[in-house]
Amino acid sequence: MSRVGKKPVPVPSGVTATVTGQTVKMKGSKGELQYIVPNVVDVKFEDGAVSVLPKNQTKEARSLWGTSRAQVANLVEGVSKGFEKKLEITGVGYRAAMAGKALKLSLGYSHDIEYEIPVGITIAVPKPTEIVISGIDRQVVGQVAAEIRDYRGPEPYKGKGVRYAGEFIFRKEGKKK
Repeated sequence: MSRVGKKPVPVPSGVTATVTGQTVKMKGSKGELQYIVPNVVDVKFEDGAVSVLPKNQTKEARSLWGTSRAQVANLVEGVSKGFEKKLEITGVGYRAAMAGKALKLSLGYSHDIEYEIPVGITIAVPKPTEIVISGIDRQVVGQVAAEIRDYRGPEPYKGKGVRYAGEFIFRKEGKKK
């Protein structure tokens, strides 16, 4: 039994939920999102909450049960509050700035990196060494953060690079004489 899947997802006031077949649509103050639930899982909207149940007791249905419930919960949180990821830049001369509708990154390469911001995502640069990514779709926010971090991931010797806020970097000792 899925402990996550058993709990129905409460829909707060200000968010409208519609379930038609296998499609769950949420509309709130931040925007509108939808998720298509896999066919092995049944979804219902009743008593102000969305409940997810497996159609049968196969391994596939039981494994997608909790996943589908978590996806629906992310829809509710996304359209009501939104999601946010923070990145920190560490290193001499490493910085970020907004250049129109693109993010300009100076990460120690011979050229600056221009990152085009996807639709539905807002990026803010409060300090040259801090990037804040926000949006309503949790998957897209995480993907954008991962792509920016991939340009220069944190290295273990000096800790230079782009890291998630609060991420621990395992440090290594340098060469011995």
